[in-house]
Amino acid sequence: MKVAALWFPDWPCQAVSVESKIVGPVAVNKNHRVRTCSSSARARGVRRGMKARQAQAVCPELTIVDDDPDRDGRVFAPIVDGLDDVASSVEVLRPGLVVVDLGAAERFHGARATEMLIDAAARQGVDAFAGVAGEIATAVLAARSQAVVENSPAFLHGQPLHLLVAEEALGCDVGVVNSLRDVGITTLGDLAALPAAAVSARFGAAGMRCRDIARAAPDRRVAPAIDAPDLTVSLCPEDPLTRVDEAAFIARSLAAQLHERLSAQAASCRRLRVRVELVGGEELERVWRTREALTESATADRVRWQLDGWLSTGGQAAVRLLELTPLEVGEPEQPRLFGNSTGGEDAHRVIARVQSTLGIEAVVQPRRVGGYGVSERVEYVPYGERRDPLPPAPWPGQIPHPLPARLGGGPHHPASRIRLIDASAADIYVTAEALLSSVPYALGWGKNRYLVVAWAGPWPYEGKWWKKDERVARLQVVGQDAQGNPRAWLLAWVKRSWRVEATYA
Repeated sequence: MKVAALWFPDWPCQAVSVESKIVGPVAVNKNHRVRTCSSSARARGVRRGMKARQAQAVCPELTIVDDDPDRDGRVFAPIVDGLDDVASSVEVLRPGLVVVDLGAAERFHGARATEMLIDAAARQGVDAFAGVAGEIATAVLAARSQAVVENSPAFLHGQPLHLLVAEEALGCDVGVVNSLRDVGITTLGDLAALPAAAVSARFGAAGMRCRDIARAAPDRRVAPAIDAPDLTVSLCPEDPLTRVDEAAFIARSLAAQLHERLSAQAASCRRLRVRVELVGGEELERVWRTREALTESATADRVRWQLDGWLSTGGQAAVRLLELTPLEVGEPEQPRLFGNSTGGEDAHRVIARVQSTLGIEAVVQPRRVGGYGVSERVEYVPYGERRDPLPPAPWPGQIPHPLPARLGGGPHHPASRIRLIDASAADIYVTAEALLSSVPYALGWGKNRYLVVAWAGPWPYEGKWWKKDERVARLQVVGQDAQGNPRAWLLAWVKRSWRVEATYA
């Protein structure tokens, strides 16, 4: 297999420039931060992740527009149509990235096929980089350096690890890549050298996905022979479709019908063909390829983007037939509440219904914030709400890592009765100088007794200044029972008594 990947850098910005005829630096804003920016904006100091207000201050002539996936897909549709004049096997990975069966194109056009693909994109007024390799993932990475790869393992060996998450279409998990980097893996060659058993045991399927890319493992083919069962769904509207809003409604209806058939066959779709027939007899089709199984919502989005692009650029085009065909199906993923697209869709639907009924505060999610103890480091915000990360701040007396695994002493722990004593059986307390009155020897409650084998602290902490009786100090204690089993607690000195604030696993 010989694959060419065409990458349209900073595509959301290029889409804005094509649709709105904007000349000059452009940035796309998402959640008040720069999602992506044009090369001219980067040359003036604008960077991804920068706050929109800061980007505007750095580059006063910057044009900032809101993120709009529909615009990205709509503008990209005619760009891909222009590539059909060069190759017949064009598949869209996402708006801004396509792959082509270059072997088939070269048999027709010769060695100039790649150059002709780039020229076809340039005639549409957009920039595109091409990469050629024997695997789809390698070709996508090669497109960033405009390389023609003859030896995939040699090319990938020196590539930096972060490239795996630079392109979302590769489907690599950000957390896995960050963990690999934390243990000293910096290049794809380092990752490829790791034993498969070690990667699978530590990082699971997500880690093996990254390792397969690093090793240039054989990938799915571009435009393979269709061996999937015929699950085609089609719709002939009473009146031909000419408006985008009508097309959007039809797209969602047909996507729901398609996924009902897929569900009945216990199958999922990873390659989808969208085909339309126009009133004049012309037929148009496009193939979308995804790494993960398409959800109903993702299918509807791709169909809507494609119809929007065709209707917006087709003059008086009117659609009389819309047809969706799964070209590649497989076993569906196991649905979970969170952790994959299938379960995530179900969870989002339920959460949206609860919030619409009971209010946005009815469903909250935790986020990490600053604080001294354990509970203060977690803030609960309404689900779906995005807040700027808090700047780092010093917290004198903060409990060091590792943090406890569970707040409180557990369901059967009478934390209010715990005693901490020294070798003479005298109760230990915290002095006015935030010191322990003696060396801890044992602790216990009820019939439970533990010898103290290690301790750290105390760390003084004054709570709210207007509540003088809330002054506390915290102490980490490791105890051992009569059988030699260790236990660890985080104790808090509150109102002249020890209480279990949290326990360690």
